[in-house]
Formats: sequence, C-alpha cells, structure tokens
Amino acid sequence: MSDCPRLSLVKPVVFGSVSRYLGKKREEDGHTHSWTAYIKSYLNEDMSAYVKRVQFKLHDSYTIPVRTVHKPPYEITETGWGEFELQVKLTFMDPSEKSVTLYHLVKLFHPSPDLIQGRKPLVSEHYDEIIFHDPSRYMVDCLSIEKPAVSHGLYRHETDFVALKDSTYSNIVTTKKKVRAEINRLKEHLKTTQEKLTQLKADVEDMNAQCEFPIIQ
Repeated sequence: MSDCPRLSLVKPVVFGSVSRYLGKKREEDGHTHSWTAYIKSYLNEDMSAYVKRVQFKLHDSYTIPVRTVHKPPYEITETGWGEFELQVKLTFMDPSEKSVTLYHLVKLFHPSPDLIQGRKPLVSEHYDEIIFHDPSRYMVDCLSIEKPAVSHGLYRHETDFVALKDSTYSNIVTTKKKVRAEINRLKEHLKTTQEKLTQLKADVEDMNAQCEFPIIQ
C-alpha cells in the first residue's frame, strides 16, 4: 500500500432558484411565475476554469427539458405554473473526472403576501461542496487557476450562509442538551421504578413468609 497522502480539493458552490409571480395567469400557456435557476461559486471564483459545461434538466413538460450552458453565468430563465425537481449536472474540464449532479426543488409558492402578489421574489438556494478526490495533474491545474471574480448578476448570495451555519450549529447544540437531559430523566425514572419493583418484591416475600398460604407463588 502506498504511503503517499491522498489529495482532496474542495470547491464550495451555491445553487438554487429565484422566482416571481407574473401578476396573473398567462392565457396562452397558463404560466403564473417566472424563475431563474443557477449554480455559482460560493467564493465568487470563475468556475469556467474547471467546469466545461452545466446541464439543467427541467420537468419533461417543457418543450426543451435539457438546457446546456457552456460559460458563466451558469443559469437559465423560464416561466411555469408548477414546482418540480431540477437536476444540475456539472461536467469538468478533465474528461476522466466524474460529473456531479445536484438536485433542487424549483419553488414558486409561499404563504407570504409579498411573495404571493409578486412584490418580492422567492429565493431558494443551498450551499454545497464539490470534493475532488485524487484529481489528475491536469485537473489540479484547472482547480488551481485563480481567475478574478466577475460579476454576472447572481454572484451576490441571497442567503447569509455563515449566519445560517451558526444558527444551525446553535440549534444542534441546544437539541443535544435537551436530548441528554431527557435521557438522564428517563434513566432516573427507570432507576426509581426498578427500586420500587425491588422493594415490592421484598414486601411480597415478607408477606409470604408470614402467611400460611403464599400470596404469590
């Protein structure tokens, strides 16, 4: 077995969609919302240094359900009337590097009055990390290229992922404490119940010893 350490490189990304109510149902096709789906670098890097193309797989009801984008911004804009799961497939510069597929629910509806009436867009985006395990020399070079960040409109994250991470961690810690406290309570309850059961058995044995006919055989 080789003692050489395995090389792993990580590229954080943000992907999601932004939708907005059109104001009314469109007569020709019944569409009610416009939406844009996208994937972008979390660190505002130019992903074209290592991404060859991004393929968006829409719902089969669209005339052209597969859309391919070869350069930033990696996004598509459409209209529709229903929510569906979108597939986002990334193909990399090195053909030997396995492609990565992400899944996202294109959301159109929300109970907020501002979103329902189209005064504000509905944003649904997620943070993820693409991990390259033992990439080729060529792929390492592609991943190491530091191309200056360029503005393509969607490079401002709508979600504060740092704050989201902190709040999620805080919620996990709080939940762990509650679970630990509940476990301790149940253990103490079990201990008390076992002690009562032991005492009950002892009382029954004493009563049996004092009676001519045992209460419990």
